[in-house]
This record gives sequence, structure tokens and C-alpha cells, in this order.
Amino acid sequence: MAEILLFHHAQGLTPGVLALANALRGAGHTVHTPDLYDGHTFATLDDGIAYAGEVGFGTVMERGRAAADGLPDGLVYAGISLGVMSAQLLAQTRPGARGAVLLESCVPPTEFGDGWPAGVPVQVHGGDADPFFAGEGDIDAARALVASVEDGELFVYPVDRHLFTDGSLASSDPAAAALVTERVLAFLDRLG
Repeated sequence: MAEILLFHHAQGLTPGVLALANALRGAGHTVHTPDLYDGHTFATLDDGIAYAGEVGFGTVMERGRAAADGLPDGLVYAGISLGVMSAQLLAQTRPGARGAVLLESCVPPTEFGDGWPAGVPVQVHGGDADPFFAGEGDIDAARALVASVEDGELFVYPVDRHLFTDGSLASSDPAAAALVTERVLAFLDRLG
């Protein structure tokens, strides 16, 4: 079973993020869900992004890096949207990563060093018409990333909104989110 460090999106550690963590736990995995917002959650994506801006995106990412302190090597780093920044940073820079799951976002690997580390599998999921994932170039970064690694997968869903994987939000797409969870569980099982 895998040990996963799952980072929440810009609206905070919502019930939907915790439900995803519980689905992974239900399959026997250990999942850590740090709260990078000190207990704050937001009803809208705009409010969550504004809060991250006030705190500082660098500060939020540093909180993500610090969340790994004291945890063992060999983690799978996972993030949803804003949380992908911390997940991807750790997967690329903290030794011993077993894999990465990037939901609804992807950053060019050169943002965090020389590129993706050899031997670290990655899975990316996003909506084909999501204004952030598809509209801001994340899908292009994801395509380049999975093409550059030995074990990389990109799954694109017919979804036109952001945060479709969070079942507690109005933006949720239950069918697509269920397929994401199924594919993530298969990925984790493959990692052993």
C-alpha cells in the first residue's frame, strides 16, 4: 500500500478533499491531508485564490514543503489544482518519491529544477474545457511532462469547469470524479 501526501486546492481542505482522501484510505492506503490554509475554507474559487494571494503563494507552497517534514521517504505526492504546486515541488525535489498524482493542474517541470526525476511515475488528470487546466496551458505542460517520462499518464475528461474532482462543490462532476478516483487507485496499486 502507498503512503500519500495529498494537498488541497484553493478553496481549502473541503469535505470533498477529505472524501477523496477517505476513498484512498478505504483501499488500504495511508493518506496525509495537511491544511495549508490554517482552517480556512472558501465558498468560491475566487475567494480562495484571493486568500492564497494575501498569504502569498510562496508561503502556501512552503507550508506544503514543510508538511513533508517528519514523514518517511517513499511518499506519493498528490495535489488538486493549487495543491499541485506543493505536490509537484516535492515529487521533483524530495528524494525517494514513489510517484505523483496531479489533479486539475500541471506546472512545467523546469519550474522546480532541471526536470522530472528519473524513475518517478506520474499521473495527470484534467478537464478538456476547464478554463484553468485547458485555458491557461496546464494541459500543454501535462502533455510535455508525460511525454518526457518513462511512466507518465495523462487523462483528459469532457469537463468544462474547474475543481470537478471535489464532490462537495457545485463544480463537481460526479461521473468524471469517480473515474479519476478509479484511475488513481489503479495507479497506486501498480506502485505497490
